[in-house]
Amino acid sequence: MNVERAKQILQSEQKINVRYDGEPVWIETVDESTQQARVHFEQNPNQRMSVSIQALDENF
Repeated sequence: MNVERAKQILQSEQKINVRYDGEPVWIETVDESTQQARVHFEQNPNQRMSVSIQALDENF
């Protein structure tokens, strides 16, 4: 995924399925300067982490 697409997903009113390492996640923030996204796992919303935006996948 690229930064622009991650920002579009973050701003979307619709639910767009995104995965990180095969697990469904929600994007919370996008940092263009570091190319990182703050995400939390759908199954465990308390589990948050910063990941490379390029590691996120919506085409599965």
